[in-house]
Amino acid sequence: MTERLWFLIPEFVVLVGAVSCAILGVSRSVTVRRSLPIVAFITLIIAFLASSYVYSPASMEIAIGPGAVPLPWLGRVVIPVVVIVGVLLVMVQAGFIDRSYEGEIAAGEARFNPLRTSRGEYYAFFLLSLCGLMLTAAAPDLVWLFLALELTSLPTYVMVAISRNDRRAQEAAMKYFFLGALSVAIFLFGFALLYGATGTMELMAMKDVLVARAADTGSIGSLATLGLLLSILGIAFKLAAAPLHLYAPDVYEGAASQVTAFLGFVPKAGGAIALMLILSVTGWMDDGGMLPDPILVTLWVMAVLTMTLGNIGALLQTRIKRMLAYSSISHSGYILIGIIAGPGAGFVAVLVYLLAYGIGNTATFAVLSSLRRGDCEVESIDDLAGLREKHPGLAWAMAISAGSLLGFPPLLGFWGKLLLFIAGVASGHLVLVVIAGVNSAISAWYYLRMVALPLTGAASSASGSIERREYGGPRLAALASVVLLILLPLLLQSMMDESADGVLSLEELTEVQQSQVAAVYDLP
Repeated sequence: MTERLWFLIPEFVVLVGAVSCAILGVSRSVTVRRSLPIVAFITLIIAFLASSYVYSPASMEIAIGPGAVPLPWLGRVVIPVVVIVGVLLVMVQAGFIDRSYEGEIAAGEARFNPLRTSRGEYYAFFLLSLCGLMLTAAAPDLVWLFLALELTSLPTYVMVAISRNDRRAQEAAMKYFFLGALSVAIFLFGFALLYGATGTMELMAMKDVLVARAADTGSIGSLATLGLLLSILGIAFKLAAAPLHLYAPDVYEGAASQVTAFLGFVPKAGGAIALMLILSVTGWMDDGGMLPDPILVTLWVMAVLTMTLGNIGALLQTRIKRMLAYSSISHSGYILIGIIAGPGAGFVAVLVYLLAYGIGNTATFAVLSSLRRGDCEVESIDDLAGLREKHPGLAWAMAISAGSLLGFPPLLGFWGKLLLFIAGVASGHLVLVVIAGVNSAISAWYYLRMVALPLTGAASSASGSIERREYGGPRLAALASVVLLILLPLLLQSMMDESADGVLSLEELTEVQQSQVAAVYDLP
């Protein structure tokens, strides 16, 4: 296990950055406190550079050695995705925490009090949650997976609570926390049943036990099946997938737009990665392996319900953040198609889709974070009407990001959704892909409104009072996100190749290593 510490260097970098933010946040120097977004930005860049060094061909021996995980090089893909979206999220967050308090200090109306400031804690929680997401990809056992998922989720409860100084944020945080505790209880019970069924916590050892049992009896056993079902159900909360999806609209609306952008990507990505790892114990990743029928049926029904309930719920909304919450639920259903499609094309599609959704979602909330009516956020969809007249750049950013979330070609979201549909058809789940196509058509109604209203809608008295916020971080994030949504499809093949390497199983990675050795020594 000590050899695996080599692959945790990027996570250690992010941890050091989180601690640094917590310390610098209580500095009496306003310049130091304002530098926290820069510290978070630099931390993520260093983590990305470290991951490029850590996941090198020379380190393959460590990857397949003691303490190996089912997907040894998954971090090679997950960390760059986390860094790209994380850097955009840092831009969205810049300047919004403690803004009124810092204004009072600058005006001489208040003196700096370390107990009143929240900026350092906020960025520390921000980085800790991203660190948990990175650690999820490296989990070799159930204990590690549980701790990584909770490190991803627990900071978000606090981020929601401190994002706005009103009752809605406090209510959203409490709902989020208690439902999160319920989901933890469910998947921990599932983990306990898996341990009872196999006698081990390690994912690779658990897979060996279940594969051997399936070869002898034709089934992994009822106890292991029940454990997997409960684990999937609990992890569904992270994805905001049915039936544990009902918290999302209230939490999205209660939190500030900057935090909602974070919630839309990080827990969802953690849940998707956790599902990849926990399902690997069935031996599914071996050649010819298949999911047990109860697991497959559960995921299939969950995907259909998640897509359908999410899109129907979004159609009924007039508040833009509640609509985006329901649309986020529907995207979890699309992600489950890739999970069902399985190792290979399915997992590659999931990773590409997570990047496309993360950028598109961040761009949307970056636009919302850039706008205000007085001291309040933009709430109604109709408030976006005629945005082009006063803020044409933000209007185009909203239109392009909504088009990518819809899957409008040639934007990155189109290619992500296309890869999911291709993987679903190739794995024999044509009916599921047809249902997803119908749901995607339904989503066109509300996404096209988000495209049309800012660009072609007539400004009303209500929308005419919308102003641009003073700080420019969210606007910069919106611009950068739009550029990525347009240009990244040019690198689609490269992203697919990297993702394919990242989801190689332990056995496949061993074969790759052997072929590389043979090439070096010119062996047949």
